[in-house]
Amino acid sequence: MANPDLMKHKNIIDVVKYRPLWLSISAILLIPCIIAIIYLMCTQPNHAPVKLGIDYTGGTILQYSTPSDVTVNEIEQIRQKLADAGFQTPVAQVIKNSSSLNNTDETDAPKNIISIKTSFLGDTKGAEIDRATNIVSEVVESPSLVQTNSIGPSLGFELLKNSLVALCLAFVAIVVYISFRFQSDYALITFLTLLHDAIFVIGFFAIMGIFFDLHIDSLFITAVLTVIGFSVHDTIVVFDRIRENNRFLAKKYTSDEIVNASVNQTLARSLNTSLTTLITLLALYLFGGATTKDFVLAMILGIIVGTYSSIFFASVLLAWDKEHVKAD
Repeated sequence: MANPDLMKHKNIIDVVKYRPLWLSISAILLIPCIIAIIYLMCTQPNHAPVKLGIDYTGGTILQYSTPSDVTVNEIEQIRQKLADAGFQTPVAQVIKNSSSLNNTDETDAPKNIISIKTSFLGDTKGAEIDRATNIVSEVVESPSLVQTNSIGPSLGFELLKNSLVALCLAFVAIVVYISFRFQSDYALITFLTLLHDAIFVIGFFAIMGIFFDLHIDSLFITAVLTVIGFSVHDTIVVFDRIRENNRFLAKKYTSDEIVNASVNQTLARSLNTSLTTLITLLALYLFGGATTKDFVLAMILGIIVGTYSSIFFASVLLAWDKEHVKAD
């Protein structure tokens, strides 16, 4: 039950009073992202809003064993030499723990495995594979090709289509649930909040793709879906408190006062949840493997913007909506 004396407690943040500031911050965050998304959709042959990796466009993965340690500089040299040689969007990385190749004799096990991802090469025994092997040999000692995998363009397109369907279904399911659990106006604002968060994360990676040639893989969609789930959870916590307070205090206080008090009541919970999650993600980003770095970065950005949007974006829109409904 709502506390009838909640207005006696001093609010840490006057959310509604500074509504233009919060909406301006959202505009500053989203406008560059929207411009980058539109630019890529207009300039890329596949009209994708971000630069797609081989998971979606098709490509070939080559794995080489080497008996010696491989440094970060050597990996960067391999990537640069492959790019200079005409290989499209090459990605090189070191995979530790070569026991995954099922070598029973640990003394014969290679020190490291170098994994190279590039555009679809067709025949895995052709001249392109040999050319890639020669480039790797120029940088590291005695590389041996141990595994090749190829993803055809049609399979990549099917994966992209399924990912987009999953993303759309998640949005629809959340809106339907919020409509049932709360009201249609709550559902609309939740949808706008999720769109706000998704556009920012996708737009950030679009900007990174334009300036740093960053390509996304299938883990990126997983990150966006996770961010959506986290964001809607945080938004529901705030909305539930607003609805509860509004039920008991609507006759005594204005909508703006109720929203302000409700946001401040849930502020500590939202910040503590986000901070503890961010600490874990930062550890993964700094000390985790290279294969999950972009996934973790998307999660970090999504949680930060999701926390911001649930407190400063969704709540001010709801306050405006309640004020508008009363005025009508």
